[in-house]
Amino acid sequence: MRVVLYARVSSEKQAEKDLSIAAQLKALRKYAVEHGWEVYKEFVDEAESARSANRPAFKEMVALAKQKHKFFDTILVWKLSRFARNREDSIIYKSLLRKCGVSVISINEQVDETPAGKLLEGMIEVIDEFYSINLAQDTIRGMKENAGRGYHNGGTIPIGYKAKKIMDGPNEKTRLEPDEAFAPIIRRIFQMCVSGMGAKEIVMTLNGEDLRTSKGKRWNKNNVYYILKNEVYTGTLVWNHQSKSQGRPRAKDPREVIRIENNHPALIDRETFEKAQTLLRARSPEIIHPRAVHSDYLLSGLLYCGKCGSRMLGCAAKSSRFFYYACQNYCKRGKGVCDARLINKDRLEAFGIERV
Repeated sequence: MRVVLYARVSSEKQAEKDLSIAAQLKALRKYAVEHGWEVYKEFVDEAESARSANRPAFKEMVALAKQKHKFFDTILVWKLSRFARNREDSIIYKSLLRKCGVSVISINEQVDETPAGKLLEGMIEVIDEFYSINLAQDTIRGMKENAGRGYHNGGTIPIGYKAKKIMDGPNEKTRLEPDEAFAPIIRRIFQMCVSGMGAKEIVMTLNGEDLRTSKGKRWNKNNVYYILKNEVYTGTLVWNHQSKSQGRPRAKDPREVIRIENNHPALIDRETFEKAQTLLRARSPEIIHPRAVHSDYLLSGLLYCGKCGSRMLGCAAKSSRFFYYACQNYCKRGKGVCDARLINKDRLEAFGIERV
C-alpha cells in the first residue's frame, strides 16, 4: 500500500515541543515501515491552523488525491487534530477522500470502520474542535490583558520604533522605544504632509535622497499613507481596532478596542497628527460606485511605459491646470525607479485619435 505523510504545527512554540514537524515525520515513517507500506510523498504545513482548510500543503495533498491516476491509498497523520480541528472540514474532506478511495489513519488514535469506530472518531474530532476554540479564546484573553498593560502584542514593529525587552516577573514582555535611525524620517514625513505635500511628493523626495525603509526598500505611497494614518506615532497604543472578514479589514466595536495614550515615547505631537488627518481627508477622493466612475483620460488602461513597462496613469499638475500621462513607477516610486517624462494629455490623445 502506498501512503503519504501529513505533518502540521500551528506555532513556533508547538514546534519546540514534542509536536515538532521532525518528531511527527519520524513517528509516521516508523509506522509506515513497521506495516510494510511505501511512502509516496510527505506534506508539511508549518505555522498553519487546522481550523481552516486553507493550508498550502493540505490543499496540494487533497488535489493529488483527486487526480484520475491514483498515487496513494492512505494519508497518515500523527493525530486526527493534525488533519483538522474543524468538524465540518473534517467531514467534508474525509468524505471527498473516501470517494477517491483514500483513507485517513491516525497512528496514535486507533479507530476502525465499524459504527463504534466512527462514533469514537467523531468524539475525538469534537473534542479537538472544542480544545481549539477554547484555546483561541484563552489566547485572545491573554493578548487583551497584555495590551491593557501597555505591552506590544507581536507582529511587525512600526518603522520608527524598535522592540525593548523588559521582564514582567518571570515573563519577557515587549514595549516600543524610538529607533533613532528612522524616527527622524517619520517626523519629517509628518512635517512634509502638514506643509502641504502630497504622498507622491513625499515619496519622490525620500527616494530622491536615496533613503530606504527599515526593510531596505524604496518608499511608495502605501508606506507613507500607513505612517500618516497610524496613531502609534503619537505615543498611543491601539489594539483590536479591526478584524478581517473575508480578507477585508472591518472596524471593531469601539467598546472592544483597547486604547492607551502616552503608552510609549511619541514621535510627533497630537496636534500635528490631527492636522495630517484633516489634510488626508480633504485630499481623499469621493467614494463612488465603480459603475458610476468615468475617466477624463481617454487612453486610460491602454498605455504602458516604454522604459519600464509599467502602466501609464493620468495625472494633473500645477493645481490641476495641466494634465499628463505618466509612468506608474515614476508617480509612486519616483524617478530613481523610472525617469520617463510626462506626456501632455491633449497631444497624446489627439495623436491616438488620428491613428485610429
